[in-house]
Amino acid sequence: MQSQLQQFLALFFSFKAYVMLPLIMLVIALAVGLPVKRALLCAVSLAAGFAGVFIAFNFFVANISPAVEQLSRVRGLDFAVLDVGWPPLAAITWASPLAAISIPMVLLANLVMLATGLTRTIYIDIWNYWHFAMVGALVLAASGSMLLGLSATLLVAVYCFMMAQWSSADVEREMGLKGVAASPLSVNGWVPYAAAMDWIFDRLPVIRNLQYNPQKNAQQRAPDGNLTWVELLSEPMVIGLLMGLALALAAGYGIKETLEMSVHIAAVMFLLPKSAGLIGEATMPITTALRDQVARRFPSRKDLIVALDTGFLMGHKSIIMTGLILMALAILVALVLPGNKVLPLGDLPNLISVMSLSVLMFRGNMVRAVLAGIPVIVTFLLISSTMAPLFTTLARKTPSFDAPATGLITAFTDGGNPIRFIVYYLYQGQLWAVLLAVVLAIASYFTWLRFKRLRAA
Repeated sequence: MQSQLQQFLALFFSFKAYVMLPLIMLVIALAVGLPVKRALLCAVSLAAGFAGVFIAFNFFVANISPAVEQLSRVRGLDFAVLDVGWPPLAAITWASPLAAISIPMVLLANLVMLATGLTRTIYIDIWNYWHFAMVGALVLAASGSMLLGLSATLLVAVYCFMMAQWSSADVEREMGLKGVAASPLSVNGWVPYAAAMDWIFDRLPVIRNLQYNPQKNAQQRAPDGNLTWVELLSEPMVIGLLMGLALALAAGYGIKETLEMSVHIAAVMFLLPKSAGLIGEATMPITTALRDQVARRFPSRKDLIVALDTGFLMGHKSIIMTGLILMALAILVALVLPGNKVLPLGDLPNLISVMSLSVLMFRGNMVRAVLAGIPVIVTFLLISSTMAPLFTTLARKTPSFDAPATGLITAFTDGGNPIRFIVYYLYQGQLWAVLLAVVLAIASYFTWLRFKRLRAA
């Protein structure tokens, strides 16, 4: 029975997110009483929006990959680990024996915490449950203990419930969306770090006064639409054009290829916010209805928060531009970082999503977001390089994933996630992991205090 359920889950999660997520949201929409026609329209709009984001990301990778590979050849560099993105990690997760138990366990934990008032987060983003289950799969593979694997899964799930809740005030302030939060571990796992960095920036004499927020600048633009040169150069399309130009020239492209690549990246920067806007429009009616239904079941629970995938955040100009700049910096850092064995490619566009919530916590200030993003890049590169042998071994034991016959594989962002890394080694009794877990707990406590101050303001 468990094997059949495991096969069903592996099949179900093999679908693209833009197929599976709208189906899940359609079921939820109907379950919470949304009219059938409205529910169908929301599901189709959500599918189209997510498909647009994936198409833009894939188009971006297809354009920059040859340039990055040529740039590494020009510099005479050889990277031993291939960044293939998140698919092997998801395959490892859903092939694990604990995968079938993880979904009902996390759902039950969420309901219990809602009922007892331990959280106000409604975590309906079932697609991203694999982020929790992956930690358990790694612990299970190392220890052989199902109980330890499930406890690790639950630990990370509860962490994400709380981080989604404690960052919801930032989403509301910057996006104007009440009762919505970002769900993935890869995104809200950085909440304590972003809160700590924001506190530090406030106390640095020069940096605390540096402010650049293209989202706010666009909202304050004069009604006549006239642009200054600064405003022109701050447009995501123009930034994309310039970044494509710089990368193409660094790779030694000819004029034709350089101009084509510049326009292609500019187009990606235009299409991403448009697709994200569609996601936001589609999800809000469903989340509002869901929140109302849960509030009826738990009348003593107020200000409930629905945790969603980060697609609805992609319409924010500061998020898109920060992600684009950090993608370029990630390539440069990878070329010079000692100990790095990964050239970020397959997982590179995820930097936009990973840093999205942090950008909002910095109040859309790109100066702070980019500065804070550089240590994030270094962390991803070093951890994904370290974990590559384990990921490769487990992927080759997974029937549903066709791992490359030679060489090591990893995922730049998901494979380099520090929360997952700390928990994995914490369960192996590593002292440094225990110390880092204590630091994370202290940072999380101050994040909670920050959330209380924001809600009281």
